[in-house]
Amino acid sequence: EWKLEDLKRLDVNQADIAPLMASLIGVPFPLNSVGTLPLEYLNNSAHFKAESLFTNAVQILEQFKVKMSQKKETTLSFLFTPFKPLSDAEQINFLKKTRLYIQQQKYDEAVSLCKTLINLALEGLSYYHTYDRLFLGLSIAMSFVGWTTYVILVIIKTHTDLTKTVQMNNKESTVLFYSFAFLGLIVAFFLLIQACPWTYYIYCLLPVPIWYAVVRELPVFQDLAANLLSLHISQSIGFLLVCTLGIEILVFSFFYRSALTIGLLVFAGWPVMTQLWVQAKTTALIWSLLCVLLAVFPLMPVVGREPNIPLVIATGLLTLLISCFSLPSLCKRENKYRNNEDLKVHFYQMLSIALSTYVVSSTHDSLKNKQGLPVLNQIISWMTLASSSVLPLLSPTFLFQRLFSILLSLMSTYLLLSTGYEALFPLVLSGLMFVWINMEQEALQHYGLSLKPKLAVFNFTYAIDITQFRQLHLDDVRRSFFFVFFIVTAFFGTGNIASVNSFDPASVYCFLTVFSPFMMGGLLVLKVVIPFVLVSCAFEAVQVTTQLSSKSLFLIVLVISDIMALHFFFLVKDYGSWLDIGTSISHYVLVMSLTIFMMLMNGLAQLLTTKRLELLRRTKHHS
Repeated sequence: EWKLEDLKRLDVNQADIAPLMASLIGVPFPLNSVGTLPLEYLNNSAHFKAESLFTNAVQILEQFKVKMSQKKETTLSFLFTPFKPLSDAEQINFLKKTRLYIQQQKYDEAVSLCKTLINLALEGLSYYHTYDRLFLGLSIAMSFVGWTTYVILVIIKTHTDLTKTVQMNNKESTVLFYSFAFLGLIVAFFLLIQACPWTYYIYCLLPVPIWYAVVRELPVFQDLAANLLSLHISQSIGFLLVCTLGIEILVFSFFYRSALTIGLLVFAGWPVMTQLWVQAKTTALIWSLLCVLLAVFPLMPVVGREPNIPLVIATGLLTLLISCFSLPSLCKRENKYRNNEDLKVHFYQMLSIALSTYVVSSTHDSLKNKQGLPVLNQIISWMTLASSSVLPLLSPTFLFQRLFSILLSLMSTYLLLSTGYEALFPLVLSGLMFVWINMEQEALQHYGLSLKPKLAVFNFTYAIDITQFRQLHLDDVRRSFFFVFFIVTAFFGTGNIASVNSFDPASVYCFLTVFSPFMMGGLLVLKVVIPFVLVSCAFEAVQVTTQLSSKSLFLIVLVISDIMALHFFFLVKDYGSWLDIGTSISHYVLVMSLTIFMMLMNGLAQLLTTKRLELLRRTKHHS
């Protein structure tokens, strides 16, 4: 369109701007600049270009020399490995040759030689800058592996029947303690004589106490090895392969959302692979269908690209329809468990969904007609948001009634924050969560771990009885993995890291239209958190119905997130665009904080499922 086909596009690196400006205004190159002078931008003589680039090369070479001398001073002489392609003799040779070429007016050869010298000097700078990276990386990796091993040992020791509790004798324990203390002193002395920064002490000394704690549990290892050898080796290898593949899919999903689709399609086939479908054909079929339906979302474009308000309205009407279908089952139980107040809460939640649907429709129509956000709509939106956290606490604590109440309350807020297909996401996710709770009951019965409780009359309030907790089984690893997978799906199902950093302001138009970054950011975080809350509440239900302590399952989740964190530690970038660098750090921080975040979500889920607010009710006086 611009008729520029005859011109060659020439991009410039950000670092190259400094030497270019210095050359144009005729001042020395900045001392710490790592940019290469882009000669194509200069309209000057070949001699000037050659001299300028030669000065640029000398300036970068000086930085290389300073970096090398600094590293040489703080490294023991027998451990120091210099950058071989640019030895002292090579440096002198490069400078002499270039100067000779300029004197002989062979400017092209001089420029070519300068570019080679600059590239080598930059490589050398990077080499000395990252000189300790391998050493520090190995220390951190050892800490990760040691910590993960220790958590696995704690799980095996306290939550399974695989080992007998055998302690080391006092003599062995003392020898072990002094061995590790001596090792720690050697590491500290080694760092001290090299004048290393204080952070190095943390990285290098951390593996010592962690591995001491691991080696102390050597009898547990021996017991475990004996138990594993009694099993079929093919079974153990198969289990490890499945675990590895599962974690790899989770890691890939951070880069390619479509990896979640592959995972969900595998989940859809889970009942067939484990023969669960034989005893629960209908539940297994619904599970597979919902898995396939949820697998579509990661394939959709990132949220916010194309608003689709009719789809949001259709989702609101669908939610209303589902809540109407659930009414007869609530009315049946009227005499047994319910009273009028409980039905009033349900009707109020239905009204809230209807109002949210209306507000989304009328707000976007009003904005389209350039009439602004109606005040009434704004009031309804904020009232819906305020009531959504209180209403579930007014409903009965029976399993499905409380979970359905949480869904309706959160759904009314989510509708107000939706602009397209993402409105359907919590609905499909919740459907899958309800079926998951039922599937876990079938799995318990299938493996003969406990009797199948009646979920219809299961009450969250009476479920937390510590004496009822059972020991961990191999299938509980799969339960924890499902939870981590669904949490990651809740985050990446409708977007990615980049879409969170740059969201569409249209999603908060029902609440405010004036730019307010903190308010908008808060509403966006709420929108991201809602699917997490739904998954966490379902996991809470799975925990109590399968009689497992949350501590044991969270330790397994900790192992999974630590293995993922180790992956992302090696994937952190310090080169490329700022987006690439920022995204790689975001991934690492996100996975590292996953366990803490899940604990917070678990606490919130416990509050939402077990607590009940009693309104002022008329007490019956018996004569």
